[in-house]
Amino acid sequence: MSNFTQEDSFTLDKLRSTLVRIEDTIIFALIERAQFSLNSRIYTSGALEFTGTAGQRSFLEYFFPDEYAFTSPLPDPILPAIEFKQYLIPNDINVNEKIMDIYIKNIVPCICESRDDNNYGSSATKDIDCLQALSRRIHYGKFIAESKFRSSPEEYIRLALANDREGIYELLTNKKVEEKLLQRLRQKAIVYGQTVDQEQEGQSTHLRVPVELVVELYERWVIPLTKEVEVDYLVERGRKASEASRKNE
Repeated sequence: MSNFTQEDSFTLDKLRSTLVRIEDTIIFALIERAQFSLNSRIYTSGALEFTGTAGQRSFLEYFFPDEYAFTSPLPDPILPAIEFKQYLIPNDINVNEKIMDIYIKNIVPCICESRDDNNYGSSATKDIDCLQALSRRIHYGKFIAESKFRSSPEEYIRLALANDREGIYELLTNKKVEEKLLQRLRQKAIVYGQTVDQEQEGQSTHLRVPVELVVELYERWVIPLTKEVEVDYLVERGRKASEASRKNE
């Protein structure tokens, strides 16, 4: 979660800094999950009894602006809620079902041995960490989208009213930034995936998570899903801004 109580919480530089930190969280979460086998039974409905994600989080998670739950209803928080500055417009954009499907079908089978080691509880707990980190990274696109909207509101309103999703996508996309992101991820995956001895010797064999998997994860799923969230948000944002402007005339 981010510190949304600071005055500069929503500057584009601060938001991008948070995204860089989430990269680390995702890679380490994958490394933690990879220490256990696939344990496919935990993904089969009715095969085992688990409390579920709603029972795993009981403090303030999912009550922060950048947290999105995979299940509902959620228990009430133990600690009193924090008052956050309103930055995003109210919305119900949530792609967690897609994230869950991609994670189970395409990510876990690539980082875990295809067998059963009976560590169901530990595996499920690590799954939750991975899923929440991925969800937070992807839905953080709303904050980037809001920041970009505020820098060019007229253009985004025009595109939103025309329902020009492709135009919004093009306006959002910065290929150089994405290429730099993938290069950074590749380097992080190599460094974080080695032991200290391997890193000192300059080796890159026997990595705890495949480097290409981390890069593909972002290139094939994280970036496109983030863009989907951003475009959905900006269509809604532009239309609501136009409606508010007409009412104020």
